[in-house]
Amino acid sequence: MHRAAFSFFRHRIRMLWFRRLNLFAVVWCFCLVVVGAYVRLSDAGLGCPDWPGCYGHLTVPGAEHEIAAAEARYPDRPVEAPKAWKEMVHRYLAETLGLFIVALALMSLFIKAARRPRVLPWLLVALVIFQGLLGMWTVTWQLKPLAVTGHLLGGMSTFALLLWMWLSTRPRSEAAVAVTTRTREIRSERAAAFVIERELVGAAGPAPLPVAPRGLRTFALVALLVVAGQIFLGGWTSTNYAALACPDLPTCHGSYLPPLDVKEAFTLWRGLGINYEYGVLDARARVTIHYFHRVGAVIVTTVLLALGLFLLRRGGAPLWRRLGAAVLGALALQLTIGVCVVHFQLPLLLAAAHNLGAELLLGTLVVLNFHAWRRPD
Repeated sequence: MHRAAFSFFRHRIRMLWFRRLNLFAVVWCFCLVVVGAYVRLSDAGLGCPDWPGCYGHLTVPGAEHEIAAAEARYPDRPVEAPKAWKEMVHRYLAETLGLFIVALALMSLFIKAARRPRVLPWLLVALVIFQGLLGMWTVTWQLKPLAVTGHLLGGMSTFALLLWMWLSTRPRSEAAVAVTTRTREIRSERAAAFVIERELVGAAGPAPLPVAPRGLRTFALVALLVVAGQIFLGGWTSTNYAALACPDLPTCHGSYLPPLDVKEAFTLWRGLGINYEYGVLDARARVTIHYFHRVGAVIVTTVLLALGLFLLRRGGAPLWRRLGAAVLGALALQLTIGVCVVHFQLPLLLAAAHNLGAELLLGTLVVLNFHAWRRPD
């Protein structure tokens, strides 16, 4: 009996440490996406013209002979240390996140608990490898908008999946009963009981989840897809340098329907060998991209406002009302930042904060969808 009990607790403790690393990776990825946006918006995306190093070095060249050799190798890209360091710090952070995700995948093999994740850790490993390829193509394809936008979407997807995995491994209410029973069986083992009661019983999880209101699942999923589409439009706007294409609000160059060029604006592939730094599109194409991003903002606002009010008025249980308030709060924050970005003409920190707001919206909807689609305890 003691052997079975200790085996049970060993796997529970492994799950506990898995969840701690998972939560740390969620926060790390959240910050990494914002740092990546800051690097892109500060025009440091080509601060290092090669990959994975920087002018052939693991760090930014600093000595005079290293700078001379680097500039001889890349005569069109003189060394700009501030930009290069921004890019390299972003790469270091991304590589560290990759190590965290690989560690989570390996840890999942040694957890025998019923709620251990089986597929998500390895899906995240595949995603982070693809993210590495997108990071390489971002540099080697000279900031091609498709690669840069894909890199942003990959970062957002990594954040969403890490958050979902952390939520899915939360102990359910019955786990508390099981842990308490086992603790009584080995009460004589005081050290083990102390660890178990402190680490596991205290983190036993919430009360059973209330049933989702009728229609919430579809509503929440639609809202998540709408926000994902708007994140793509935001990335496309940024990578095509169209953030200031419409300098006024709520009109665009004094018109509610300016001249548009949809075909040119949304041509995804233009071949290789083109330097996309500072953009290659004409003014009308950039206005089109910016205009579609604004239309997307109106759609997102309508859907999320309706969703938030639905949760507040028909949710019933406190959980749904809290999530409704979170949706409305995240939406209000993002709209405020977006308006300020245009009004103040794209200040760097505020533009980076716009990506942070998008992550908050995405994270809120991931939490909502998780609870809406989860089976009641």
